[in-house]
Amino acid sequence: MSTTTASATAPAADHPTTTVKKPDPARARRRRRLSQWGFIAPAVLFMVLFFGYPLVRNVLMSFQDYSPSTFFDGKAPFNGTDNWSKVFQDDLFGKALWHTVVFTIGSLIGQFGIGLALAVFFTKRFPLNGVLRSLILLPWLVPMVVSGIVWRRILDQDTGVLNSFLDTFGLGGATPWLTSPGMALFSVILVNIWIGIPFNMVILYGGLQEVPKELYEAASLDGASAWRTFRSITLPLLKPVITVVLVLGFMSTVKILDLILALTDGGPADSTQTLGTLTYQNSFVQLDFGAGAVVGNVLILISAVFAVFYLRANRSEGK
Repeated sequence: MSTTTASATAPAADHPTTTVKKPDPARARRRRRLSQWGFIAPAVLFMVLFFGYPLVRNVLMSFQDYSPSTFFDGKAPFNGTDNWSKVFQDDLFGKALWHTVVFTIGSLIGQFGIGLALAVFFTKRFPLNGVLRSLILLPWLVPMVVSGIVWRRILDQDTGVLNSFLDTFGLGGATPWLTSPGMALFSVILVNIWIGIPFNMVILYGGLQEVPKELYEAASLDGASAWRTFRSITLPLLKPVITVVLVLGFMSTVKILDLILALTDGGPADSTQTLGTLTYQNSFVQLDFGAGAVVGNVLILISAVFAVFYLRANRSEGK
């Protein structure tokens, strides 16, 4: 009997029981947090290197006497607010600021108005709808410098296609579109409107596809006119998309440079000088990097204010 008991209990001695360790919650949280930061770190590093550092460097440069010799000797003495005073006391800064306001507002109104009209138009089904929408995208796909050069040829006073076309119908074929201080800014706005229409149309067209068709059917049964339907149904439901279009349009228009350089180079007589071109002129033509940094900071501040309004508008829409 004792022999049987010993043989039965012997395997238990050969295989001792092992205790399973419970995972440490604090260690698991640390590991999860490290993995999260591993995914975020590349984006944060990119933002710091390519956005944060240039922004801080630009702000510091606006308070320094930064000249071409600085690139060789590394000396950029602090000069307080001298750069800011020089820029704000310059009459050209006031003109550039006013031209920027006119150029931005005029471009946004034209781009948004025509883009919305085309978006509503293309919601109707008709032959070649998709082909026409694709063709309208071409101005947006062409590089802006190329568009500027082409339009400079079109608007040339002596050999331009537009003046030749107007002269054929006796409508005046010698209009100084880009050489008259009174016409140049208007002409640049028209070209920028032509470039920005496709972007507005595409975004607004996508927003219109999300409007429920049942609402239009109900409005039609109630006898609502086309204008009443557009004002009471389309516009309210399109408001978030409109906000995005206008803010993105503002951010890209207020700092525009290449189009104006290609068309007029800020002339004639500084009639198309904007904050973007003034930054370029100060920094890379006159080599006054401190003054250029000041104008650049003004542009950044204006864009930041608009970005805050955009975020608040989105937050209120979410609530």
